[in-house]
Amino acid sequence: MDISIEPTWKKELQSEFSKPYFEKLISFLKEERVNHADGIFPPKGLTFRAFEACPFNKVKVVIIGQDPYPTKGHAHGLCFSVNRDVSPLPKSLKNIFKELSSDLQLPERTLGDLNDWAEQGVLLLNTVLTVREGEADSHSKKGWEQFTDAVISSLKKQKGLVYILWGGKAQKKAGQINHDLNCIIESPHPSPLSSYRGFFGSKPFTQTNEYLERVGKNPIVWCSPE
Repeated sequence: MDISIEPTWKKELQSEFSKPYFEKLISFLKEERVNHADGIFPPKGLTFRAFEACPFNKVKVVIIGQDPYPTKGHAHGLCFSVNRDVSPLPKSLKNIFKELSSDLQLPERTLGDLNDWAEQGVLLLNTVLTVREGEADSHSKKGWEQFTDAVISSLKKQKGLVYILWGGKAQKKAGQINHDLNCIIESPHPSPLSSYRGFFGSKPFTQTNEYLERVGKNPIVWCSPE
């Protein structure tokens, strides 16, 4: 099966595209887009945007989310990120920015489009890459989880990466990571239901940059490019 995805990732993931689970997943997505027209997010063409924005050999940090925002106009292929014109921001993203401000002692970021993070080597990966409008988790257990397991497993070829795992679904991916050669940062999810259970005060941005500098890599500029 020929999948349109960034070339370096295509090389790493090519074997997945011919597996029965992936072919079944693509058939499911085609049916969903027929039955729900413009109600599948992110829009067609942006499903693999996380890979386009952050090629395989540029990855320094991996942030793992759950599934895309199920609100029209929000999801654009990068986990936690939203289109530039979205206001107000989703509550989970707002909480991420609150922690960012507290952690780095910077003004709170207002731009919800995180493409500037991706361009610096942050892979913004959801565990499930598509969703039906208004129905969170509607595309879970359809094959995406197996595919994103393969994505994480492919990164074992690299070392000195930072994996930021927020919440239980992201933390399930920990088994695909080489713990000895990378940094793993775990905390509760930034959603309003769990952010006060340990997400706030976890300082993931400081921890990430300190580790990157220790292994000789440039730190991430987390603040808004505005």
